[in-house]
Amino acid sequence: MQSSSASTQEPGNLFSLVSKLSYLAFESRLKTRNSDGYSSILPNCMCFNGVKKKSKVVASLSLSGGSGCNNNIRKVFNEFNRFVRFHCEKIPIGFASLRIGSNDDVNGLGEDGCSVLEDEGLPLNGVGLGRKKKVLILMSDTGGGHRASAEAIKATFNEEFGDEYEVFVTDLWTDHTPWPFNQLPRSYSFLVKTGPLWKMTYYASAPRVVHQSNFAATSTFIAREVAKGLMKYQPDIIISVHPLMQHVPIRILRAKGLLKKIVFTTVITDLSTCHPTWFHKLVTRCYCPTEEVAKRALKAGLEPSQIKVFGLPVRPSFVKPVLPKEELRRELGMDEDLPAVLLMGGGEGMGPIEATARALGNSLYDENAEEPVGQVLIICGRNKKLANKLASIEWKIPVQVKGFVSKMEECMGACDCIITKAGPGTIAEAMIRGLPIILNDYIAGQ
Repeated sequence: MQSSSASTQEPGNLFSLVSKLSYLAFESRLKTRNSDGYSSILPNCMCFNGVKKKSKVVASLSLSGGSGCNNNIRKVFNEFNRFVRFHCEKIPIGFASLRIGSNDDVNGLGEDGCSVLEDEGLPLNGVGLGRKKKVLILMSDTGGGHRASAEAIKATFNEEFGDEYEVFVTDLWTDHTPWPFNQLPRSYSFLVKTGPLWKMTYYASAPRVVHQSNFAATSTFIAREVAKGLMKYQPDIIISVHPLMQHVPIRILRAKGLLKKIVFTTVITDLSTCHPTWFHKLVTRCYCPTEEVAKRALKAGLEPSQIKVFGLPVRPSFVKPVLPKEELRRELGMDEDLPAVLLMGGGEGMGPIEATARALGNSLYDENAEEPVGQVLIICGRNKKLANKLASIEWKIPVQVKGFVSKMEECMGACDCIITKAGPGTIAEAMIRGLPIILNDYIAGQ
């Protein structure tokens, strides 16, 4: 019997998640949007009921109240909406157009015969042409967790389906937006290193009226480039693993009538507290790692049938056997016998890494015996300045300093415990490897 709870609990298995995505894209029947303008999504299939042409509303701000000051504020908001709507509708987003095809099933969906065409008249998604199905994963290198989640989903697609799918991972903001929007990862790195500034930015952008207006205004300047970036890959499925990768792409797909042609899903990579920009009512599915996040999705306006609880995506390499600890330590240049501590601060090398490393250097050295009783493996991520500084220190104990590493499972397999900031991906990976975890730092939202 199906539960009447707000969200549907499903196995925390990345293979199952990927299989669901495949099923949504190619086994379901896509119907059109219902009268309220939102998608009606049934369990295990995607359905858009009814068809009603609605006027495009780019930004909508409403105020309750009487006359006077409220009327003046309402006029300002109306002018803002009119400005943004004009520019978003007039901007030449030339990546796709819809027309009625001659074949009743030309798009492979058994629908009304609508085919999706590029401006040159070529098929957009290639359904029925015998090509591989394409999956586009949207992420951004703000920290290391989003890329790790994207690579986890990509690896699982490859293991589960082999050559049936072509999977692409792209940093949409860096690769497909103009300056200054393409500086997002650098801006993030600066903000998180200044804790109060990041905290102010995080909470100030949380209200819906703020971030929706920001996305609407931003679309005016980046819509054309983002559209080109999306259609460069001609995706059948789009998966977002970043909170800033929903609103602008969905706005573009909706404006071009492609929401019923391309499956759009969100995979949330925050364990508990998550920014409201993660949630968009027009996604096909929203995969949540915990029930707490699922409750937040409901509060944000998503339907229960859109929400699935699956856990965090973790790379398949973390659930596979690795080399014995001694061999891993030998490959990493570590002592084979001494207990080892893994010290890291996420992809940006944030937090009190240097102070913690110096404290470990003192505590893991036996002054009486004049010999080390432990060793440290330090991962500095993209923080090259920190890596160079730590590498130049004359340590009393064995210390290995690494930059950004791609095989984190080997580093964890070589160590006996981990000290890190509260990154959800790192926490999940360490739990899978069975490492005791000590959290020494966090940022707003973690």
